[in-house]
Amino acid sequence: MTVFVGIFCWWMVFDFPDTARFLNPEEKLRAVRRLKLDGQARAKVGSIDRRHVFAALRDWKTWGYAVIYMGCLCPLYVFSLFLPTILLAMGHKGTKAQLLSVPPYACAAALTVAVGWIADRTKLRGICNMAVSLIGCIGFAMLLATTNPHVQYAATFLGAMGIYPTVSNTLTWASNNVEGSLKRGVMVGVVVGWGNMNGVVSSNIYNKWEAPHYRTGHGIVLAYMFLFLFGGTLFMHVMLKRENKLRKEGKRDHWVQGKTEDEIDDMGDVRPDFYYTT
Repeated sequence: MTVFVGIFCWWMVFDFPDTARFLNPEEKLRAVRRLKLDGQARAKVGSIDRRHVFAALRDWKTWGYAVIYMGCLCPLYVFSLFLPTILLAMGHKGTKAQLLSVPPYACAAALTVAVGWIADRTKLRGICNMAVSLIGCIGFAMLLATTNPHVQYAATFLGAMGIYPTVSNTLTWASNNVEGSLKRGVMVGVVVGWGNMNGVVSSNIYNKWEAPHYRTGHGIVLAYMFLFLFGGTLFMHVMLKRENKLRKEGKRDHWVQGKTEDEIDDMGDVRPDFYYTT
């Protein structure tokens, strides 16, 4: 069904306000102004070509965010696929097991909204990611350390709350730090594609013969969250702050020497006057 709908989306979705047939000239102008207020003042109309693909693939931030997102997606798939299994291993069955799977998701949804609100206003997306991912690490460490069903159930709340807010926050963070809608489209595609590939891992690490503890599965998820999600976020946060500091000190100004205004525009987020969201 998604493939079928996707075929029609090719004609339904417009690339830029200037190409949107359902907008009149005044509405197009208003939409472009909103893009400018959102930090995309230099967004241009066009189609993705090899120049934008290479620019995204050569950008170290693309692969940094890909590592962070794999730290989000493997635990995400694990939680979605195996929470009922975890509850069954705790002794809950049937309808009760299904109903008990709802509260962790509800808490995760509430925290996702809260983190989005905080990150939008403070622009400290890296700090938000690190704080939330540590909550998830504590949850999966509890699942590894105990066989008490009540403690395990409490751990599922921490696990869910440590996973779901980082998904939207990471993608938004990546988008914030790439100027130019065409390069951003490639970058986000790489990040999302690489993250989703880790679903292959999540579907093969919870083995039936390890029930009810699933130490291999919980251990791998904990490693993903600490090394890739938390560690990758810490690396990105430090590197982006360092780059902002160098730009404020004028140590990147030589990058634009001898360039025309159009050439400087084409530099996108590489421009010395572009400051990253950390």
